[in-house]
Amino acid sequence: MHGLQIGDKAPDFDMVRTGGGSCSLKSLSGRKAVLYFYPKDDTSGCTKEAIDFNALKADFAAAGTEIIGISPDPVASHDKFKAKYDLDLTLASDESKTMSEAYGVWTQKSMYGRSYMGVERTTFLIDAAGRIAGIWSKVKVPGHAEEVLKAARAA
Repeated sequence: MHGLQIGDKAPDFDMVRTGGGSCSLKSLSGRKAVLYFYPKDDTSGCTKEAIDFNALKADFAAAGTEIIGISPDPVASHDKFKAKYDLDLTLASDESKTMSEAYGVWTQKSMYGRSYMGVERTTFLIDAAGRIAGIWSKVKVPGHAEEVLKAARAA
């Protein structure tokens, strides 16, 4: 469980991203951002979540909000994932898990009685001042992107 609370300063980051280059908290200065952490490219829930955020990209942009999807997958995997589903989102690679740990989403999970470490699907809304304005933990994908958009418009 992450220790971050609404109103906290968002942990800084600088990660490699799709299309080359990097994305950082500093580069978003003055704009809002949605950081959605997801477990793995091209799995059913993660694909649905990416498609939902992608479909609302223009609405988020109108609300002054950048969308960044983050998983431990390498950039090459992200590039394939984007191309396969025609996604127009920034996907950032957190192979070191540094950012996932800073945001408290790298947690112990279990499936079929087996414990393992992985990303807990979590979304953070960061306001234009770099503070956390919203946190959604253990996200259920249906309707999630719309809910985050509503909060982004209000932030």
